[in-house]
Amino acid sequence: MAFFKGRFKKAFTQRAYGKSLKHLLLFHDLYFITLIILAVASGGYGIYLWDKASKQSQRINMVIQEIYLVRGDLYRQVKELFDAFFLQEENALNEYNHYTASILEHLQRLQSIAIDEEERTALSEIESKYRKLVNEAPTLFYRYQNNPNKQAQKSIYQDIETGIFTHYEEVSKRAEHLLMIKQSEIKNRLDDARSSSIAVLSLPLLLACVLILYSRRILKRSIVKPINDIMIATNAISTGNLSHQVPEAGAEELAVLSKEINKMAEDLALSRDALVKSEKQAALGLLVPMLAHNIRNPLASIRATAQVIDAPDKDTQESVHGIIHTVDRLERWTGSLLSYLHPIKPMLNQLLLSSIVQGAILTLQPKLREKNIRVIEDSSAIKDLILTDEHLLEQMLYNLLLNASEASAKGTDIHIRCSLQENMLTLVIVDQGPGMPFKPDPHAITPGPTTKRFGTGLGIPFAFKVCEELGGSMQFESRTGIGTRITISLPQ
Repeated sequence: MAFFKGRFKKAFTQRAYGKSLKHLLLFHDLYFITLIILAVASGGYGIYLWDKASKQSQRINMVIQEIYLVRGDLYRQVKELFDAFFLQEENALNEYNHYTASILEHLQRLQSIAIDEEERTALSEIESKYRKLVNEAPTLFYRYQNNPNKQAQKSIYQDIETGIFTHYEEVSKRAEHLLMIKQSEIKNRLDDARSSSIAVLSLPLLLACVLILYSRRILKRSIVKPINDIMIATNAISTGNLSHQVPEAGAEELAVLSKEINKMAEDLALSRDALVKSEKQAALGLLVPMLAHNIRNPLASIRATAQVIDAPDKDTQESVHGIIHTVDRLERWTGSLLSYLHPIKPMLNQLLLSSIVQGAILTLQPKLREKNIRVIEDSSAIKDLILTDEHLLEQMLYNLLLNASEASAKGTDIHIRCSLQENMLTLVIVDQGPGMPFKPDPHAITPGPTTKRFGTGLGIPFAFKVCEELGGSMQFESRTGIGTRITISLPQ
C-alpha cells in the first residue's frame, strides 16, 4: 500500500505542476472516474467473494444436513433391526429396508455434493462401513434366532451387539469427523470472505482519502498559493513597489499571468525612470542655458578686467592669476554642463584610432607634465580604420584620462590598451590611483559624485552617454590602493 501511495503521489504531482487549468481539471475528473470504477470493481469483487463463500457455505450446510440425516437413519435402522428380532414387530423389517434405501440415497447425494478427494474418500469409507453393517447384521440376527442352544444364543447375542455397535460407532465417528472438518472449513471460509471483503471494500475508501489529500495539496500549490502571490504582488505594485516579483509557479495560466505581471512591472519601472529622466532633463534644459548665459557674461567681464590689471607687487599678481584660474574653471564647468545636457548626434566616419587617442593626450599634456605622468598606449598597432565620431570619442577619452591623471600620484603611468577583434573595438584605461570610492551608474539621471574639490561630476556621465550613442558599453573595475580599470567596448 505504501508503494502504491508513493507511485500515486509521484504520478499525480508530476501531472499537476506546470499544466493548464484545463488539464488539471481533466486529470482530476479522470482520477475520480478511475476511483469510481475501482470502487465498483472492488464492490463487485467483494460481492463475488461473498457469493462464493455463501455458496460454499450452503454446500457445506447441505453436507452437514445429509450427514445428520445419515446418522439419524442409521440409528433408526439399527433400532428397527432390534425391534424385528427381539420384539417380533411385523413392520420392523420393512422400516429397516426403508431406512437402508434412505441412507443409500443420502450417501449418493453426498457423493454428488463432494468437490474434493478428501470428502469423496470419507464418504466412500462411510458407505463401505455401512454396507458391511447392512450385510453382517441380519446374518447375526438369523443365527441368533435359529440356534436353540441358550449358551450359543448368548454368544451370538454378544457378537451381534458388539458387531453391530462397533460398525455403528465406526460409521458414526467417521461421519462426525467429516462433520467437524466441514464445520471448520465453513468457519475458515467465512473468516476469509469477511477479511477479503473488508480489505477489498476499504481500498476505494483509502484511495478516496489519498485523492482528497493530494487534490487539496495540488489545489493549494497550483491555484490558491499562486493567486495569493498575484494578489500580494498587485497590491505591492499599486503602492509603487515596481521591483516586486511574482513567483512564476502553479498552473500554466497562472504562471503566464505572473510572468506578464512581472513584465508589466518592469515596463512600468522603465517608463517611470524614463519619464523622471525626461522631466529632469527638460527642467535642466530650461534652467541651465539661462544660468550659463547669466554666468558667462559676468565671468567674461571679470576675466577681461583681471587680464588688464598691471599689479606692481607679487601678492596682487598671484591674486589676479587666481581670479583668472577660477573664472576659467567656472567656464569649463558651464561648458561641461551644457555639453552634457545638449542632445548628442554622432557623425560617424572612417578614422585612425591613433589620431583620436593622440589628440586626447595632446590636449591633456599640460596636466600630465605638471605631475610627471606618462601615458603608455598602443593605438598605433591598429592599422584598420574604425567607424566612430572623432570629436565625441576624443572628448570622452579626454574626460576619462583627465580623471585618471587627477587621481594618479606624481611620477606614475597611465596605460591605454587597444584591440580590434571580431568587429569589436576595445579600449582599456588603467591608472595607479587610490581607486574610486563609488561605483559609477550608467543609468544615473543627474550628474554623479566626484572626488575632485571643484569637480562637476559630469565627466563619467558624459562618457556613458557617448558610449550609449555609439552603441557600446563601459565598465569600471576599481580596487582600493591599486587603481581603476576602465573597459570601453565599441562595435564596428
